[in-house]
Amino acid sequence: MIDPILLNTPMYRCDALGRRLDCTVSIKLETANPVRSFKARGTELVSSLLTEQERTAVVCASAGNLGQALAWSGRRRGLRVTVVASRRAPAAKLERIRALGAELMVVDGDFEMAREQAVSIARSRGIRLVEDSLDVETCEGAATIGLELADAEDAFDAVLIALGGGAMATGIGYVLKSLTPGVEVICVQPAGAPAMTRSWHARRVITTQSYDTIADGVAGRYPIPAVVDDLLVVADDAVLVRESSIIAGVRMLWEHTGLVVEPSAALGVAAVLEDPGRFAGRHVVTVICGGNVDPDAYRGWISA
Repeated sequence: MIDPILLNTPMYRCDALGRRLDCTVSIKLETANPVRSFKARGTELVSSLLTEQERTAVVCASAGNLGQALAWSGRRRGLRVTVVASRRAPAAKLERIRALGAELMVVDGDFEMAREQAVSIARSRGIRLVEDSLDVETCEGAATIGLELADAEDAFDAVLIALGGGAMATGIGYVLKSLTPGVEVICVQPAGAPAMTRSWHARRVITTQSYDTIADGVAGRYPIPAVVDDLLVVADDAVLVRESSIIAGVRMLWEHTGLVVEPSAALGVAAVLEDPGRFAGRHVVTVICGGNVDPDAYRGWISA
């Protein structure tokens, strides 16, 4: 059901980055596709099922990447796609959603406000609401990354996964714990948006009043209870990293791999930078989950 263009993304060792981080580092490159993020794996599944059900419209709330992916997948199948986003979302992501043909509604406030508006639209129009991480299709789509990791010829010790709503972490984590249980699944989240990580450690939902991070793709205040429950089963650890480390990770990925990544995609590198002893001499895979950046902000990060 998923377009092959989104599957079997490159995975390779990056010796230059590994030397800098004092461990073996492999990159799983989820930005090498038309929407420059992993999200389309899930939206392809959602859109395919909606088409089979003869549904014609769908709505989601998005920090940017899910909206782009749903717009891309929906346009290919003739679906009317509505995306609700926060005015705080990067302008480049909002422009891309419009360019892909979706109806974009921009709301004041943060992502949680956008989610509330999307729920209201789905109810009033009687259309399907796609809730990232809550809808199992989004987790199953992300889980195909795990299938590709499990099939990799080059064995590895740990995988570092950006943690936001939890679709990627639970999807990949479920597959790896099923097929390669010796691999450590480590989720990484900004200290400025810690709700899911705090929930994992507390083993219950912990909400926050606000968030403050450049990693907009993983910023949220209200973890989904079912996702927390799933994460407790499949994740070995969840860690928080500082903004300075995230910026350093963005810069290092540009310097040593030539990749333009958004801050969420640099969380794995940030985790190694903050705890080098934990990873010294090990082989880690970091999932490069998105590459949709604001050009002006990006230039500031790599020149910092």
